[in-house]
Amino acid sequence: MKMLRWAGGVTRLDKVRNEFVRGSFKVAPVADKLKENRLRWFGHINRRGDDYSVKTALNILTKPRGRGSSLSTWWTRIEKDLKALNISPTTTQDRRSWRLRTRRPDPN
Repeated sequence: MKMLRWAGGVTRLDKVRNEFVRGSFKVAPVADKLKENRLRWFGHINRRGDDYSVKTALNILTKPRGRGSSLSTWWTRIEKDLKALNISPTTTQDRRSWRLRTRRPDPN
């Protein structure tokens, strides 16, 4: 956001909302782009063979966390993203439909 403000010549003192600055440059929100990249990587990993090292590392059981608020892991974020989009992990095998359902283009 700081780079967009700098490029547009807008400072925080101008009291212009981030949504307006992002809309003037026609850029999608960073959170949406992060979700898109996370799901793209998940699809890439799921299409690989079962002997692939990263895929076997994802299947390693982790121990439960201690007291306090539990930190969000990459795997829990993926599960939440899939649930929000109502997508099954088996959809990754069909690359075209996976891309259509997970891609978030920049606004026009």
